[in-house]
Amino acid sequence: MIKLLVTGVWITVVALASVYFSIQATNTKESVEPEAEMFGGLETIRGEVTSIPVISDGAVQGYFLTRISYTVDPAKADLLTIPLPVLVMDQLYTALVGEQVIDFPSLKKFDLEAFKVLIRESLNERVGEKVFHDIIVEQIDFLSKSDIRSNMRQGRFTMKAGDPIGEVDPAPGASAPSH
Repeated sequence: MIKLLVTGVWITVVALASVYFSIQATNTKESVEPEAEMFGGLETIRGEVTSIPVISDGAVQGYFLTRISYTVDPAKADLLTIPLPVLVMDQLYTALVGEQVIDFPSLKKFDLEAFKVLIRESLNERVGEKVFHDIIVEQIDFLSKSDIRSNMRQGRFTMKAGDPIGEVDPAPGASAPSH
């Protein structure tokens, strides 16, 4: 009888211990490393070429030309009421014209990384969340007024006539086109 009782207690202890350890094994937290920002989940949007006037001493000294792309969190970007290209363009104008973060006439050295961080951080600060993850500079140039004039004199730049807007009055004595 005692053997039967000890065997029953032994089977109960083993069963309870196996249930306890199996529950503990399934509840262990897996160490999940966060996915790097450049791998999946982000969308890259290519920006337009932006021409920003450089104003110094009350006059336009030249033009800052840039094309930047940016990586954004698409879920958060879709919630914005202002289109992303408009927001980025406004921030470029604010930084380069309003705040004048770059002093072009006396420019000795340009810190590209600081420029990218400034644009990214100011955009994220403006929207109130981390939407912009990276700023990618595709093109960055500065054309002074003398560079532009020199190119025009050498024939590298030609002005094209645009199409007329609206109806054009026919020349006196000419008949109007029939439709």
